[in-house]
Amino acid sequence: MSIRVVVADDHEVVRSGIGVLLSGSEVEIVGTAATVDEAVSVTESMHPDVVLLDVRLGEEDGLLALEGIRSKAPDVAVVMMSTYDNPTYVARSIALGASDYILKDSSRIDVLEAIQRAASKAAPTETSIMRRVQTTMEKRKDRSDSKDIPLTNRELQVLRHIALGLSNKEIGTSLNISVETVKEHVQNILRKLDAPDRTAAAVWAVKSGLIGP
Repeated sequence: MSIRVVVADDHEVVRSGIGVLLSGSEVEIVGTAATVDEAVSVTESMHPDVVLLDVRLGEEDGLLALEGIRSKAPDVAVVMMSTYDNPTYVARSIALGASDYILKDSSRIDVLEAIQRAASKAAPTETSIMRRVQTTMEKRKDRSDSKDIPLTNRELQVLRHIALGLSNKEIGTSLNISVETVKEHVQNILRKLDAPDRTAAAVWAVKSGLIGP
């Protein structure tokens, strides 16, 4: 029995390449999409077993499509794809209900396994990027459940930007403050959250509802 898959990526060459990569397997590609709206619409109409969804759909955030798919077709598994091993994207993917997160340069075997596990509702492999971030989130669960972390409004703004994957320079541009001021805020955030690094702070932000639904 075939696994019905929708591929959502803004590059036609990637969509075609995935089709070639998965040819001859149990996977049947039943639809493709290039935008957030298309990804949600095609998933809703075709109701596949799994959606392979790019984290970035052109200038759009693919995680918006994930949120839409989980709302419109909650029983459809979604495997996020990305060129980058970005823990903040992985953390947001977890928060929004993705089944797995794979890199675009993954081997055919790894892609097939991710699809098969997602279709059968199995957890990601022990070596997957998503499992690694999930472990981090679980380790900090007791602390992330607390809502009384004493962050200022500006520090909360900076933390949201960190969780979205922005650099200090990008945060400074967005909030119209200097890079040095950003660095000061980041250090204060890490100290107040007792977080060892930016990734841990981003995970806390996701678990605390600052990012995502």
